[in-house]
Amino acid sequence: MNFLAHLYLADRQPDALLGSLMGDFVKGPLQGRFSPELTRALSQHRKVDAFTDAHAIVRASRARMAPARRRFAGILVDVFYDHFLALHWADYADQPLEAFAREVYALLRTREAILPERLRRIAPLMAQFDWLTSYRRVEAVHVALDRMGERLKRGNALLGAGAELTANYAGLEADFRAFFPEVVRFAREDMAPQ
Repeated sequence: MNFLAHLYLADRQPDALLGSLMGDFVKGPLQGRFSPELTRALSQHRKVDAFTDAHAIVRASRARMAPARRRFAGILVDVFYDHFLALHWADYADQPLEAFAREVYALLRTREAILPERLRRIAPLMAQFDWLTSYRRVEAVHVALDRMGERLKRGNALLGAGAELTANYAGLEADFRAFFPEVVRFAREDMAPQ
């Protein structure tokens, strides 16, 4: 799952939303490093990632990628699923995506001091270029992947990887539609009081 999906799956409390985004930027043990609410959200992010990585439908989506791109299939599928979530947002949420995105960007601005350094650097860009709603457009997915690939140490292996979305669009969309209700159920059960 990528940014939008993690945000969607989070509880709507500020620390839960922040933790859902911070999960990709925080490594190592969590205990004692953050507030209990942030720790819970970071833990949920990790559980959702583990559930997603092990799921048969997600594995099938990854197998759709060209052999030359399989090494990065997890990244690609995460971003492609965010595209389908943004595209079909109204099927899953009552709040318009634009309003939800504005709330997230405002939260990132007001809580900037607690963000991990890398997230602190990209948060203004996320808001300026409205990454969360831009995922609706296939062209924006291409740009996002090209940009992500620039951070790779051994050349940009993601350059042009958006073509995988175009080539496998119907199958990936069907995979997303089948998988997403399952990850929503998993996340809700994980968040339920014990």
